[in-house]
Amino acid sequence: MLVLSRKKGESIVIQDQIELTILSVDGDTVKVGISAPKHVDIFRKEVYLSIQEANRESVAPQQTDLNALINRLRGVNKND
Repeated sequence: MLVLSRKKGESIVIQDQIELTILSVDGDTVKVGISAPKHVDIFRKEVYLSIQEANRESVAPQQTDLNALINRLRGVNKND
């Protein structure tokens, strides 16, 4: 992890396309402005993790689906 110190109004540039600017510092809270191309998705980490979990759940086979498939396959084998 790269650690940099920045003051209000100072920026960090990532790969010529993304600029992070410190907008304000108030106690433990830092407001960061992000300028990036529209095709770059930007999420708070907790939102990103929630999206990743929802994606994993949506593609994971459910046990009832697996049981239905097994029963269907067993039925096909009985007819042979």
